[in-house]
Amino acid sequence: MINLYGTLGPACCEVSVLRELFAQGMTGVRLNLSHVRLSGCQKWIENLFAAAAASGTPTELIIDLQGPELRVGTLNSPVTLVNGESIRLGEGGISVPEYIFPGLESGQEILFDDGRMMVYVTSAFENYALCHIARGGVLASRKSVALPGRDVRSPIMTQADLENLSRTREYGVTGVMQPFVQSAEELRNVRKAIQQAGASGVKLYAKLENARGVENLTELMPEADEIVIARGDLGNAFPLWELPGIQKDILSTCRKAGKPVMVATQILFTMEHAPVPTRAEVCDIFCAVLDGATSLLVTGETAVGLFPTEVMRFLRLTAQEAFRYKTRVR
Repeated sequence: MINLYGTLGPACCEVSVLRELFAQGMTGVRLNLSHVRLSGCQKWIENLFAAAAASGTPTELIIDLQGPELRVGTLNSPVTLVNGESIRLGEGGISVPEYIFPGLESGQEILFDDGRMMVYVTSAFENYALCHIARGGVLASRKSVALPGRDVRSPIMTQADLENLSRTREYGVTGVMQPFVQSAEELRNVRKAIQQAGASGVKLYAKLENARGVENLTELMPEADEIVIARGDLGNAFPLWELPGIQKDILSTCRKAGKPVMVATQILFTMEHAPVPTRAEVCDIFCAVLDGATSLLVTGETAVGLFPTEVMRFLRLTAQEAFRYKTRVR
């Protein structure tokens, strides 16, 4: 059967809710460390293992490292981006990583928060840029930044990542997700850091979130325990209409190689606010299972959504129906 993962967050951090999620088929959780340290989530983690013990269900705890992902800095308060207006990024404006500015040119598209907001550079300078808002919204601290068509490199692991890795055994971590993987060498470096932390048994998950990672999939597979199709940023790296075909190709390649593969991001996105999913969402889950996904991961749906238990129920029931269908048509 397929593995079903939720993401740990305020909406599901209590023992009672976690027990309900296990009852609905959840096999483990992801903990997003882009905004926090492992040590700052101690109570959530204690509740997770308490709920698993009370449910008689073994659980996995996968930490998602910061890695080389580009993010907005800390804002005093969320900023509303209004269509047609201008904003300043960098010095004197919205904080973004300084290493995006060298080589930045007029016309460059910049996406925020998994593409929910979009601006175009109108003028670029050494440590700031002026931009036109093409697709507005409310921008909060630490949301993702993407520059389609441009390769911006940052450290593979941050100091916070290394600190979190050093405490994996202490907190019962069973897996580590490395974001924005591009090469086998990157994965070997992360694996080495895991081993140096005395956690050699911890699984390594390689997140595909850019074009180079997809291109190098064959060389990545031997170095990872599982491949993750992280569709949020992957959908920024390619035109959205190409994403379904890219997902199918990745699943096919992994299936032929016998490599486990997880599908993640916006699986039941509307259920952050709605008690039932859309028809398109359940069809997406069904097709992912038919194509060979061995794991499914929901993110904000359980972390901050209004209906975390219902999310896991629909995820389980749809995956089960897909397996029944596969058995019937063989």
